[in-house]
Amino acid sequence: MVESDTQPVKATQVKVGNHIVYDAEVFVVKSTDKSKSGKHGHAKVRMSVENIITGKSKSLVMPGDDKLKKPIILKKIAQILSTSPDTVQLMDKETFEVFETLIPDYESIGGSLESGDEVDLWEFLGKRVIRKKRSTE
Repeated sequence: MVESDTQPVKATQVKVGNHIVYDAEVFVVKSTDKSKSGKHGHAKVRMSVENIITGKSKSLVMPGDDKLKKPIILKKIAQILSTSPDTVQLMDKETFEVFETLIPDYESIGGSLESGDEVDLWEFLGKRVIRKKRSTE
């Protein structure tokens, strides 16, 4: 992970729907709860987050002034060139770069992938992930 791939953000500034980096994984924030500071204490933030690749949920509790990292996510369109049992070869529609990535869960992206299909692709922290299959209408 390179520092230019992320931006710093305080835990109290994180809102529902934001993405954060935790344990070198990218999570989307599903809910937040901020407790007020006591007489001698600090505010606490409780978050429910979901991994955007695996879909697993996690609960986090941290001081409100803790610094988190917000990933810079590039959203692109790619075309499927070929598929194999565990990977798919894609071409970036803007730069025409050809690369391979793992095949995602077909139910989560909206159906099986075939040569010629277009997909929404997210690039973050050096990873490329297919988010959904684009409709051909």
